[in-house]
Amino acid sequence: MADTVAESAQAPAVVRHAEEVMGTVFSFDVRGGEPRAVRAALDEAVAGLHRVNEVFSTYREDSQVSRLVRGELTVGECDPEVAEVLELGAEAERASEGWFSMRYQGGRLDPTGIVKGWAAERAARVIAAAGVNGVSVNGGGDVQLLGVPGPDRPWRVGVSDPLRPGGLAAVVSAAGADELAVATSGTVERGAHIVDPRTGRPAVTDLVAVTVVAPRLTWADCWATAAFAMGSRDGLRWLESLPDVEALLITAGDEVRCTGGLARRLG
Repeated sequence: MADTVAESAQAPAVVRHAEEVMGTVFSFDVRGGEPRAVRAALDEAVAGLHRVNEVFSTYREDSQVSRLVRGELTVGECDPEVAEVLELGAEAERASEGWFSMRYQGGRLDPTGIVKGWAAERAARVIAAAGVNGVSVNGGGDVQLLGVPGPDRPWRVGVSDPLRPGGLAAVVSAAGADELAVATSGTVERGAHIVDPRTGRPAVTDLVAVTVVAPRLTWADCWATAAFAMGSRDGLRWLESLPDVEALLITAGDEVRCTGGLARRLG
């Protein structure tokens, strides 16, 4: 879980909003911009999240994904976003050598592992296009940051310590980056919900949390899930091989492992 750390001194006008959708809360923090344009963009972004829920929810019998699974629709008959998300998921599966998957043991299609991060990133970009100074979108603890919150003030994101409730394991700074995302996968908040694609059962791993820092939340979210399923040794090795990706891994034994460049992102 990650929380945006507010920066207020000499900051431009701030608009904040929280929206319950997709089974979680999406929090918006928008800095600067023309007020009417910001409000219109925020309304568009929120409506987009609700539309994503209508299309992709596996809990709704009438969603396009549920109908696709039942064979009532083809991908071509769905909204274009369905084909986009399925291709992104397939790309994530290839890049992770199957450790991230939208199917388990060849079974039922379930794109929810990629949809939340993709939707939050898309919402942030909708608002950024309105000409704001900066925007943070936090979707259930996974954060997409664009721009800056104020002059000479980067966005900062606190990463919760999974073994010490209320504490922080790290603070990630977006200094020098026009876009940055922070995503965490783990067992503390939601229990053993991460599935090993090879077995279809909860992943057996020495990790309690993996936090990934990357430019795009779509990928940060996928990579955190895949690395968690791999375990600390293989997960760290794989994350080190990815361009523009840094990570913090915490084991059940309270051992902290980091990619080589993560220190440049802390502060």
